[in-house]
Amino acid sequence: MDTTANKLLESVLKPLNINHHQLVNDSHKHSGTATDSHYNLVLVSDDFFGIGPVKRHQQVYALVGDLMNNPIHALALHCYTTEQWQAKQEKIPSTAPCLGGSKAG
Repeated sequence: MDTTANKLLESVLKPLNINHHQLVNDSHKHSGTATDSHYNLVLVSDDFFGIGPVKRHQQVYALVGDLMNNPIHALALHCYTTEQWQAKQEKIPSTAPCLGGSKAG
């Protein structure tokens, strides 16, 4: 796992009592030379119970703010309670393909 990914996980796993996570580096789907800049992150925690999706994302971004814009350009967040994650059959949502830069269609 790359250093950026390690920093990202260290920033969120303990403070949010995460009991399951999946982190995918999607940088290869995007234009440019950055290899560790686009991530797809699933976080599962019962601490998310009773909290809407926007507030969940705000909690995560508050913890990883120093990593955003440099080195992380894009972070797709998927935050669930254990029950919600099981209902999704524990499948990580895919991210949309990049439409910017030299890979535009």
